[in-house]
Amino acid sequence: QVHLVESGGGLVQAGGSLSVSCVASAGSLFVVNDMGWYRQAPGKERELVAIVTGDGRVNSADSVKDRFTISRDGGKTNVSMQMNRLNPEDTAVYYCRANVWTPATGSVDYWGQGTQVSVSL
Repeated sequence: QVHLVESGGGLVQAGGSLSVSCVASAGSLFVVNDMGWYRQAPGKERELVAIVTGDGRVNSADSVKDRFTISRDGGKTNVSMQMNRLNPEDTAVYYCRANVWTPATGSVDYWGQGTQVSVSL
């Protein structure tokens, strides 16, 4: 069983900063491939924010490229994202997603429960 535990998020005024983090764990051998963040605003579809691939490449949405920084630890089971110059359009539930390989399941996508990021004017 793979678990993703998210932390961070919260409420901030426009122009402020927040960070979110996610840790992957499992009860046995596992390898985390891609890992990163998606978000879903009310009434909108879930969208990619930023993700780090298994070989260290970063893919991010154009809307956040110069404001959000995603990073991953050497063990590749933790991912964090620093969000600067937040604006109300960034308000959403942010979900951690990880593609995880185990001997029993092969590669499977897992999602965290989501953490709220709210940006006020």
